[in-house]
Amino acid sequence: MKKLFILSVATLLVACNGTKTTSETTSETTTTSETTTETNTTNDTSIPSTGGGIYEPLNQTVPDDEDTVILQGKVNREGFQMEPFNSWFTENFKDYVVDETTLEMLKPLLDDIKIKAFMGTWCEDSQREVPAFYKILDAANYDYDSMDIIAMSRQKDTPAQYEKGYNIMHVPTFIFYRDGKEIGRFVEYARETLEKDMYAILSGAEYKHSYED
Repeated sequence: MKKLFILSVATLLVACNGTKTTSETTSETTTTSETTTETNTTNDTSIPSTGGGIYEPLNQTVPDDEDTVILQGKVNREGFQMEPFNSWFTENFKDYVVDETTLEMLKPLLDDIKIKAFMGTWCEDSQREVPAFYKILDAANYDYDSMDIIAMSRQKDTPAQYEKGYNIMHVPTFIFYRDGKEIGRFVEYARETLEKDMYAILSGAEYKHSYED
């Protein structure tokens, strides 16, 4: 019983974070040499995995702990409108108030930006930030053909290994690309606000995400 109690406590402490192992020697931010041009598949009804041309359904749900389900793999907005995910997505989207002043500065900077987002439908930080992110992008008239969003397991992985090479330790992580190169990433929670953090990244201002010194 004592061993089972300790295991249960350890599980609760995982939350939306990950623990780096000694084999992980890269920083949270990938280097330019590791960055490849992103191929968008967000609006496809099915998408190729990284493992030999096998196709996986978009917005796939899988069983999770505590008799629940999570989204796993490539997803889009329609996935968040399915039960049980629509409860937190709809409420948090509705409640979020966009910073209109910062938004006006953001709009022109988003024109040539591609985004790769990693999140977990089981994660409270993702449940908070992802709806807000969509509301900001809606207000900025962002072209969602330029965004891929990947839902991860509690172990921060996917069956098709979409996370491979991106060093995802915390969710949500929003990675921004210009001309095929990563220019910065937002990780888990804002340093100021989501809009202001995005503006700092896209404008080229000095910015460190929440897990950088």
